[in-house]
Amino acid sequence: MENSQSEPIIEVQDLVAAFQDRIILNEINFRVAAGEIFMIIGGSGCGKTTLLKHMVGLNLPFSGRVLIDGIDITSGNSDKFHGVLSRIGILFQGGALFGSMTLAENITLPIITYTDLPKSAVDRMVRMKLCMVDLGNYANFYPSQISGGMKKRAALARAMALNPKILFLDEPTAGLDPITAAEIDELILKINRSLGTTMIIVTHDLDSIMKIGDRVIMLDKTIRGVIAQGDPRILKQENNDPMVQYFFNRQPNRNPGS
Repeated sequence: MENSQSEPIIEVQDLVAAFQDRIILNEINFRVAAGEIFMIIGGSGCGKTTLLKHMVGLNLPFSGRVLIDGIDITSGNSDKFHGVLSRIGILFQGGALFGSMTLAENITLPIITYTDLPKSAVDRMVRMKLCMVDLGNYANFYPSQISGGMKKRAALARAMALNPKILFLDEPTAGLDPITAAEIDELILKINRSLGTTMIIVTHDLDSIMKIGDRVIMLDKTIRGVIAQGDPRILKQENNDPMVQYFFNRQPNRNPGS
């Protein structure tokens, strides 16, 4: 849950995201406390994934800063940036597993890239990560040989390979049936509660938002910014902004041009 008294593990300050002359996000500000499950929500095209990419350094902002553990990843200091990379894990939309590698090989890759551990230790870590996501018997399977839900879990295991303090997840339940999506939610909760991992999740899945989200920011493409933030259960009941109510109550926007 949000702890406003503690130092944030992530802070986004006056972030402006732009492509060529088009502003996508304008002056975004928020903080994330350690151990939170923090969600970035909103309708299609509002800039959720764009914001996530700026938060992990894949895109540089037009202006503003992103601080992770107090380190400005937008400063251009490559040494500091690479130091931060070992503290974060990323689950890309669709999983982005390497199809030519087994699940074990996919998880092995970041470990051997960022550590000098002996093979025996790497193998133990890989087995642990696969067991953590209930894929212990699938180490030698290729992504094409498993289901969509299993691919998400395998990608989550890879994202957790280096025991990151912070995990970024882009639409972790997209394209899954309700039962499998609920299983992914339970897995996210288990990791968060057992390891204290801070989670930043991009999603528009209302069930996930209401079930596991400690706090959300809601983006709106019209204003190119944040229109609401807080506990999603409270926002649904108490926020009077029409766009917030349309979203949480699955209602069509009767004035889409407004």
